[in-house]
Parts: sequence; structure tokens; C-alpha cells
Amino acid sequence: MKIRLAALLLGILVSCGAAIAEPQLRIGTLAPKNSLYHRQLMALGEAWRTAQGGGKYLVYPDGSQGGETDMVRRMRIGQLQGGLMSVVGLREIEPSIAALQAMPLMFRSWEEVDYVREKMRPAMEQKFLDKGFVVLAWGDAGWVRFFSKQPGLHPDDFKRMKFFAWGGEAEQQEIMKRLGYTPVPLETADILPAIQTGMIDAVPCTPYFALATQIYQTAPNMLDMNWAPIVGALVVTRKAWDAMTPEAQQKVREAGALAGAQIRAQARKEVDEAVEAMKKRGLAVNTPNPEQMKAWRTLADTLYPQIRGTLVPAATFDEVLGHLKAYRAGRH
Repeated sequence: MKIRLAALLLGILVSCGAAIAEPQLRIGTLAPKNSLYHRQLMALGEAWRTAQGGGKYLVYPDGSQGGETDMVRRMRIGQLQGGLMSVVGLREIEPSIAALQAMPLMFRSWEEVDYVREKMRPAMEQKFLDKGFVVLAWGDAGWVRFFSKQPGLHPDDFKRMKFFAWGGEAEQQEIMKRLGYTPVPLETADILPAIQTGMIDAVPCTPYFALATQIYQTAPNMLDMNWAPIVGALVVTRKAWDAMTPEAQQKVREAGALAGAQIRAQARKEVDEAVEAMKKRGLAVNTPNPEQMKAWRTLADTLYPQIRGTLVPAATFDEVLGHLKAYRAGRH
């Protein structure tokens, strides 16, 4: 009887151990379900599962795991193994990444964004690795435009509006307040009800996001100005990475590079497509004249000294300026 009982207990322990040992990869993202980003994450999961010889792969879209700062916290305690996030979440891991997104009107084209990112990428990926995260893919989601209930063309027009601001970006909110703007800190899931109820009047976001969430129906005015690029990356914890087989690591690397390239190409194309789709449904596109555009650039110049050393580490801010200067010099 004792032998049988011991064998039974051993069997239970072995089966529990097998269940615990099953590879798991749980990825969080704010990207909408069935969007380009969600589909790329699912394709990467298939590559991982095939190379790993099975395993549990789950993607949590639509911000179901909270905001991006929440996702980083969940990765650190093991509730998630990865996340597809913008700079808002990534800077919780490595602050210098903010240089690619938090410098308004600094980048004039996607070519400039690509050039600077590639120059900074090796060192940036090493910084993430040192913090316990592996970067699998770099992507972007379009240019930030301002969607608002009332039309706005000049920076002063927006001082009368209440702005959506990322809940986790206290420094950015302080800068906005000092310049006379009214930020309202919220999470992404709160944007639509907040603008419908009048809690906010303006949302800085990409056209694709405005279309997918139907924000433009309540905020039917878009300022036609590329304020800043939304840059992001897919990261997994180093613990999850080290648990993969060498073959799985190679396949996931390849799938990540492919996903990043496809996300960047398609997301940039979708900016114009989203604007056209919204225009057909009543969106007003407001284009600043040269004088108004000059006022926006003056505002950006006022912002840079406040961003340098707070939102963006001073050394990284200067590095971006150096890369842009070199790129623009080479174009002439």
C-alpha cells in the first residue's frame, strides 16, 4: 500500500512538474484585436511554438492587461513574458528610448526616423538586455496628429482645450501645464468615454488609432501636422528568452525582424488610408498656414530645453541631434 501511495504521489508530482515546465509566452499590447499589430504577434507566436515544439502562446490585445506601464510591471513579476509597446511603456525599462518619440517636430520624415533608430539600435538593444529584456522587433504606428472637438490651427487654439495625456507621464504633464495647456491623465481605454462625456476635448494620436477607436466621430477635427512619430518595439523578458531552445531563439529573431519590417511599412501606409477613410465620414482636416506653422516650431523650440534631461536623457537628446545633423548634411 505504501509503495503504491508513493508511486501515486510521484506520478502527481511529475505531472505537475510537466505542466509547470510547459513553455509559456504571454504578450500584452494596446493594439486592437485583429489589427496589423495583433496579426503580426500571432504569426510570431506560431514561429515560436513550431520551433519550441509546442507551448502556450497568448496575446492580450486592446489594453486588456492595463496601460503600458502596467504591462511592464506585469513582465517584471512574471505575469507577462513580453509586450508590444510604444515609447510610453518602453521608457519604463530604458529612459533613453524616449528620444525617438518625445521630441516634437524634430523628425521631418520616416527616413530620418529610420536613420536615427538604426544608428542607436545596437547600443539601445544592449541597454534593454542589461535591464533584463530582449528586443525582438522595432516598429512604429504613424505620426501623432491632434484630433479635437473644435478646430485648431495655432498653438494658442489648443490652450482652450483639455488634452488627453498618458497617465504615467507626469513630467510631460508638468511641461504642458507650464506652457498653459490642460492635460488630463488617463489610460488608453478611457479616451473614448472621456471625449464623449467632455472630460477631454483633444487627443494627440495617430490617424489609424483615431479610426479604429472611432475617436474622430466625437473629435472630428484633425490638425494636419506631423507632431511626433509613435515608435515602438516588441520586447520579451530575458528569463523567457533564456528558456527558449536555441532553434526557437533563432526562429523568433527571424520572425521578429520580419514582423517589424511589415509593421513599419504597413503602418506608414495606413496613416494616409485612415485619413481618407475618416474624411469620407466627416473628418475636417485643418492645415496650418506658414505663419501658424512657424508658431508651432517656436513652441517646439521652447519645449526642447524642458525635454532635454527630463523626458529624454541629455546625452541621448544630443546624440539624436548629432545623427540628424549628419543625415541632413549628407542629403545636400
